[in-house]
Amino acid sequence: MAVKIEFEKSTREALARALSQYLNDELGADIGVMDATRLLDFISESLGPHYYNQALHDARAHLHAKIDVLGDSFYELEKTSKL
Repeated sequence: MAVKIEFEKSTREALARALSQYLNDELGADIGVMDATRLLDFISESLGPHYYNQALHDARAHLHAKIDVLGDSFYELEKTSKL
């Protein structure tokens, strides 16, 4: 199932402004916010899924580590029997 990465309008505008500013400051490329928005859309569509998937992978690994710790704590609660 493909999930499209979407941002709220205010976030999208802020990202486009930041991208436009970065390109100007670092590369001397003076592009407007509309062109930066199109570039942002391209980056979101082509690179975004890779970052999203990596974040899911990292979250899954973190969750598994927490589950292992929780499982260990159950073993610590076990009582010994004289039988």
